[in-house]
Amino acid sequence: MIAAAAPIRAKRVLPGFTLSLGTTLLYLTVVILIPVLALILKGAEIGPARFWAIVTAPRAVAAFQVTITAAVIATVFNAVYGLLMAWVLVRYEFPGKRLLDALMDIPFALPTAVAGLSLTALFSANGWIGAWLEPQGISVVYTIWGIALAMAFTSVPFVVRTVQPVLEDLDPAYEQAARTLGASEVTIFTRVIFPQILPAWLAGCTIAFARSLGEFGAIVFIAGNLPMKTEIAALLAFIRLEEFDYNGASAIALVLLVFALVLLFVSNRLQAWAMRHKGV
Repeated sequence: MIAAAAPIRAKRVLPGFTLSLGTTLLYLTVVILIPVLALILKGAEIGPARFWAIVTAPRAVAAFQVTITAAVIATVFNAVYGLLMAWVLVRYEFPGKRLLDALMDIPFALPTAVAGLSLTALFSANGWIGAWLEPQGISVVYTIWGIALAMAFTSVPFVVRTVQPVLEDLDPAYEQAARTLGASEVTIFTRVIFPQILPAWLAGCTIAFARSLGEFGAIVFIAGNLPMKTEIAALLAFIRLEEFDYNGASAIALVLLVFALVLLFVSNRLQAWAMRHKGV
């Protein structure tokens, strides 16, 4: 009688589940959870009355308004430009395509301070672009538009890189069927393509918005850091640290953390809604 062959187990690329999970949780705890928890505890020490007084001070409110407004402008721009760039990189072949694709990752590799200095040099009154804009009455440096520009530069890859792989994986059969039925290109995009890339697009836009809220290095040079005008919340928290006002810095940082957590929640809910809307 022939003995039954022992079942063949699939090889795993990573080590055992216990070791992999333990390493992941250790990294998550040390790098993310402990700093976040320390910030929350530091903010809790201030007390509700003192915390509210710090975050509602005129200078703090102005900094939050500037930060959120510029982040919204940058995200709206990236939502359109990032989608167009992903579409061009996926759907068209042209000389220099690989170079353009690689350039999309420059904001990831380039130090944000270098990006801020470069943008300031380009858009200042005597810069290559600013010298042409200034006579037209368009000022970028030391305005909220400069802040939005720096935010858009550092966060646009998040939209491109989240939408691009989804576009590449789309089944062309649906588009061909729509064309066979006489649908126009606009109808095909709005009814066939866009619903399929909507979850990734929403995720990319939300991450880009969160990235813009926390941007610091690229903004401090081009913003001018004028209190009540072009001062962002991250810079105000840094100023409070330099003044040894740890409570003030913690309160402002905690508000930014809450914004980030709310954005993550909204992003997950929007993606879940989009997936349900697709019937997945």
